[in-house]
Formats: sequence, structure tokens, C-alpha cells
Amino acid sequence: MPEQPHDPYHEEGAAIAATGAGGAVDLAMDEGETLEKTPGGPEGTGPDRKPRSLWSDAWHDLRRNPVFIVSGLVILFLVVISIWPQLIASGDPLDCDLSKAQEGSQPGHPFGFNGQGCDVYTRTVYGARTSVTVGVCATLGVAILGSVLGGLAGFFGGAWDGFLSRVTDIFFAIPVVLGGLVLLSVVTSSTVWPVIGFMVLLGWPQISRIARGSVITAKQNDYVQAARALGASNSRMLLRHIAPNAVAPVIVVATIALGTYIALEATLSYLGVGLKPPTVSWGIDISSASQYIRNAPHMLLWPAGALAITVLAFIMLGDAVRDALDPKLR
Repeated sequence: MPEQPHDPYHEEGAAIAATGAGGAVDLAMDEGETLEKTPGGPEGTGPDRKPRSLWSDAWHDLRRNPVFIVSGLVILFLVVISIWPQLIASGDPLDCDLSKAQEGSQPGHPFGFNGQGCDVYTRTVYGARTSVTVGVCATLGVAILGSVLGGLAGFFGGAWDGFLSRVTDIFFAIPVVLGGLVLLSVVTSSTVWPVIGFMVLLGWPQISRIARGSVITAKQNDYVQAARALGASNSRMLLRHIAPNAVAPVIVVATIALGTYIALEATLSYLGVGLKPPTVSWGIDISSASQYIRNAPHMLLWPAGALAITVLAFIMLGDAVRDALDPKLR
């Protein structure tokens, strides 16, 4: 069979065809099939994988944050001993022996005794219950009240928004510690509820402003405007579209504020207007131990150290949650 003549134009055309539109389509199809068949692609990028939401993305980051892990373990330990303090302390925090007053560490009593002869270790363990209860209940009350009032003000605006803004300005002008000295000095109850009520009363304006600004930002999004155009009711837009996308800043501020409320309870108890005996509280123990700090510093060291670790753990947790939920910090 005779050899065909060399045709450079034929080879050039073949090359062009190989790299032209048809070749590009074939290459794109091959790459698409490869992406579909490759199981090890980046998470959330394959056609069979759904993109992560804000909450799943935040949880993905939190699990890899050592600050969140450490603070979470400390808080988990505090919650467990608050519910079941007898797991690590078998004594009675109100069982005192004046003959052992101000004595140091002894077998079975690693933290020594306070001025009344009570075991400092047992009182420190049981004091976690009071502090965690006050912090959690005050934070929940502040978050719910502030979110509802601020969210409604931001959504409806108008006269309600103006009235709430002036009310929050008045509450912001009240010093917290001075307000506690005035309001709680007339309370005779030794339970935690007057202190929690005072914290909710003076704490909601901060959350209210955060929720108001977050709702104002969320209601301007396109999906909210589309829901409004389709005839969605105000309650549906608030609960289904705005609240889930506006609650993240409130959670961050509330988490950080929880540690602040625990410290505030200890401060008010130290000043004598917060919790009162026979309630076991770190603030009460710090107040009673302050006059013996030279002769028996252990009485002050252990409850103050427990208070500092607890407050620091909640603040660290709040910082980690803020970093995970704020897209600007990524």
C-alpha cells in the first residue's frame, strides 16, 4: 500500500481539534467524573456533599480549638461536682469544730479549716453549686429577657424602639455594684433568687442592644425580604428566618457574661449584701477569710483560686465561641 504524503496541515488541524472545543468538553467531562468518583475531596466541595451551615462549621472549628477543649473540660467538671458534690467531698460543709479553727492541712482535710473550724475543702467543693447556679440562671434570664425585648425593638422599630433605647440608657447609667448595695441591702432572704433577680434586672440592657442590632442586620437580608413578599407573617419571619441567623452574637455575649455574673455574685457576697449564711458560697468564704489572711492564708487561697479558675474557664469558652461564630475572625 503506498505511503500517504506528509500533510502538516492535517496534523495541525488534528492538534487544534484535540485542544479545541471538543477536547475541552471531553476534558471537562473527565474531570467532572473524577470529582464525582473521588471520595477524598475537600469536605463540602463534592457534588454529593452539602455545604456546612454556620453552626456545623462553628462546631467543626471548636472541636479543634484547644482553648475550647480545656475550658469545656473544666466547666464540665464544675457542673458535675455542682450536681453531685459528694463524689469528691464526703463531709458536711456546715459541720464545724471550733477546736480546729484556722488549722492547716491535715490527713483527710487537705485544705485545712476556716475560722469556724469548717473544712475548707468541703466548703470549696460545695461552693461550686451556688456559683454555677447563680451564673447559669442569671445568664438564662438575661439572655431570654434581653433577646425578646431587643429583638422586638429591632424588628418593629418605631416608637417601641425609641422607648426601649431610652430605658436601656437609664439602666446603663446605674453602677452595678452600687445598685446591688442599694437594692439587696433590704433583702433578708438567704436564697440565691434575690441575687439572680438583681442580675437579670441590671443585665438585660446589654443583651437587648446586641439582639436589636443583630435583628436589624438580619431583617435586611434578601431571604427575609422574599419571605415578606410571599406573605409570611411577622411571627414566622421572626422565628423561622431572623432568630436563627441573629442569635449567634447573643450566645457569644451571654457565654462571656456568665463568668462575669459568677464574679459579681462573689463580690456582692463579699460586701455582705449578696448571699448570706448558712448558704455556702465562695464569696462568703472569701469575705470571712480576709481578716485572717496573715495568720491563715489557706482560708482565702482555695476559694479565691476556685473562683478565679471558674471565671477564667467561662471567659475562655466565650472567646472560643466568639472566634468560631464570627466570620470576620476566620
